[in-house]
Amino acid sequence: MKSKISLVTIWTNNMEAMKEFYNKTLGFDVKLDLGDYVEFNNEGVRFAICMRRIMEGYSLEFLQDAKGQILELAFPCDDPEDVDITYNQLIQKGVSFIHPPENMPWNQRTALFTDPDGNIHEIFAEL
Repeated sequence: MKSKISLVTIWTNNMEAMKEFYNKTLGFDVKLDLGDYVEFNNEGVRFAICMRRIMEGYSLEFLQDAKGQILELAFPCDDPEDVDITYNQLIQKGVSFIHPPENMPWNQRTALFTDPDGNIHEIFAEL
């Protein structure tokens, strides 16, 4: 095994809302749409969403709803001002933010938002 991540998949029971959010709201172009599996064009790591039922034959764990925050996606902005601009643009698109832009102790300006499944993600830029 290589210590390298090549694919990030978000498991969901809410495909249409999640596909709409990542495609229309966040701007990821759809690369492959198989109905229950959607992969988006993304530079670097492959990025997909997939219906939980696809994995039913492998493990019943996939059918259970996740509890609590299990992952975070971090979306880079060009600079701290771009974090504020992006924040306002996403608010206009109806994105729910749980924390507005703030300069953080780890030397980033960061804002936190949720996707339709409640996963918490961030937009950020280095200070």
